[in-house]
Amino acid sequence: MYVDSSKSGKYSRHLIRESFREDGKVKHRTIANISDCSVQEINAIKLALKHKNELADIINNLKSSSVAQGKSIGAVWTVYDVAKKLGIVNALGSSREGKLALWQVISRVIDQGSRLSAVRLAGNHAACEVLRINKTFTEDHLYSNLDWLYENQKKIEDRLFKFRKIAPEENNFFLYDVTSSYLEGTKNELGAFGYNRDKKTGKKQIVVGLLCDMHGRPLSVEVFTGNTQDPATFSSQIKKVTTRFGGGDVTLVGDRGMIKSQQVTDILDNGLHYITAITKPQMESLLKENIIQMSLFDQKLAEVQTDEGIRYVLRNNPVRAEDMRQSRESKMASLRKKVNAKNLYLSEHSKAKIETALNDVTQYCKKLKLSRWIEATANTEHRKLEITIDNDALSKEAQLDGCYVLKTDLVSAKISKENINMRYKSLADVEWAFRSSKTVNLELRPINVRLASRTRGHTFVVMLAYLIIQELRNLWRDIETTVEEGIKELSSLCITDVKLNGALSTGLIPKPRKTVKKLLDAANIQLPTALPMATFNVSTRKKLVKRRKSL
Repeated sequence: MYVDSSKSGKYSRHLIRESFREDGKVKHRTIANISDCSVQEINAIKLALKHKNELADIINNLKSSSVAQGKSIGAVWTVYDVAKKLGIVNALGSSREGKLALWQVISRVIDQGSRLSAVRLAGNHAACEVLRINKTFTEDHLYSNLDWLYENQKKIEDRLFKFRKIAPEENNFFLYDVTSSYLEGTKNELGAFGYNRDKKTGKKQIVVGLLCDMHGRPLSVEVFTGNTQDPATFSSQIKKVTTRFGGGDVTLVGDRGMIKSQQVTDILDNGLHYITAITKPQMESLLKENIIQMSLFDQKLAEVQTDEGIRYVLRNNPVRAEDMRQSRESKMASLRKKVNAKNLYLSEHSKAKIETALNDVTQYCKKLKLSRWIEATANTEHRKLEITIDNDALSKEAQLDGCYVLKTDLVSAKISKENINMRYKSLADVEWAFRSSKTVNLELRPINVRLASRTRGHTFVVMLAYLIIQELRNLWRDIETTVEEGIKELSSLCITDVKLNGALSTGLIPKPRKTVKKLLDAANIQLPTALPMATFNVSTRKKLVKRRKSL
C-alpha cells in the first residue's frame, strides 16, 4: 500500500493505492482518495505507510524524545556566507588559526566586544558548527590568534586583493586617510600623546591609516604610534600600491593634510600621480599671484592649468558656505554672551579686576578662532568690556567660505575636471569607514590589548568586519532596516535541538519568519535544513560569577 500523488497545473491529487498480481501481471487498485486532506495529514499517512513495520519503535522513540531551542544560526550563517563571497574565508584559510580569526571577524559584526565576550558569543551562536571548529577554545586562544593575524596580515590582504573581481582601470585610483583612536589605559605599546581627533585630552592614542580602492573598499590597514604625523604614514602606502596592489599608472588621493610638498615629490619620484586639496593660505597665495581669480568660483566647476603642468580644479559649495556663516554667527553670539556675563559680574563686584575678565574673554576669543577679526578691549572708566569687529578682516575671512581647490598632476587627456572632483569626494567613503569602525557598527574602542602585535591584529579584525558591514549595507539598501537591526533580527533564528533516547540528533533549522526571510532573500542566503551539532562546549577561562564573588 502506498500514496500515489500527481500534479497538473495548480491541481493535485493523492490516492491510497495497493499493488497486486493477477494472471502473472502487476496491477494497481485505488483504495481511497485523500486529495481533500491537508498537506500535514498526507505527509503523516506517507510516513506511516513507509514505516508500517517499525511504527511501534517510532512511537516508543517519540515518547522518549525532547525538543529544545538550540543555538542561534541566522546571523552567524549570514555573516559567514557574505564573508565567503567576499573572499575573506578563503583568504584566512582552513587552518585552526584561520577559523578562529574568522570567528573573531564574525563576532565583531554580530556583537562588538572583547575576546572574552567573543568566546561567550560562540556558546550562544552556532560558531563551531558553521565554521567547523573541531576543538574548544578560550579567550587565551583568541588573544594568541591576534598575533597570528598580524604575522599573516600582508598575505591575507594580498589574497583579498587578488580575489576582487574588478575592471583593470579600477586599480588606477587609491584613497588614503588616517584617524586616531584614544586608549583608556597607558600600557599599550603603540600608545602615545598626539593630535587627538576624538578631543579626548590627557589620553594616549594610536594612529590608524586606511588604504581603499576607488569605491571606498578597504584594501589595507596600518597602525602607527600615537604621535605619528599624518604625512609620515604616507611612504608605506606608496610602497603598497607600487609593489603589492597593481603598480603602473596609479593615482593616490589624499586630503590637504596628507599630501604635502614632500609627499608630492615622493609620489612623482615613484612614477605615480596624485589628487589632493590645497589649504586656505595656499588659495590666498594663488589669488595674490593671479593664478586663480575669485570669479572662477562662480562657475559650477572651473579649471586652471599652470605652465608646470599642475591643474587646479575650483568649486564653491553653497551649502558649506552657509554652514560656515552660521557657525561664525553662533560663535559671535557665544562670545557676546561671555562678555555680557563678565560685565554683569564686574558691575556687581567692585573689587573684581577688569584685567582678569579681559584675559578670560581674550582667551575664549582665541579658542573660538575669532581673534583674527574681533578684538576685546577694556573700558576702565566704566569698568566694562567691549568687542570690536574689523569688518575688512571679516570680509576677507568670509571670502573663501565654501570654496575649495583641488590640485593634481594628471593631464586633461587622462581625466576630466569632473572626474577629478568625483575622485576626491570619494574620500568621504574612507571617512565613513572610520566612523563605522570607531563608533557606529564595529567599535574599534575599547582596545583591550597592550602588545603592539595584538593591537594591529585587533585593528585588522575590525577592517575585515567592516568589509562585511559594507556589503550588508549594500545588500539591504532597499529594506527599511540598519545593518545592526538586521543582525539582531537574524540572531533570533535558532536551531531546534531534537533528542531521541537522550542522544542528541541533528539540529533542525526551522522555516524563518517573514522578516528574517526578507533579509536572507535580499542577501541571497540559503540556509541548510539541518546542521550536525558540536560535541563539545565553548567556555571562557575567566568566570564572571567567580570574579563577582571575589569583589
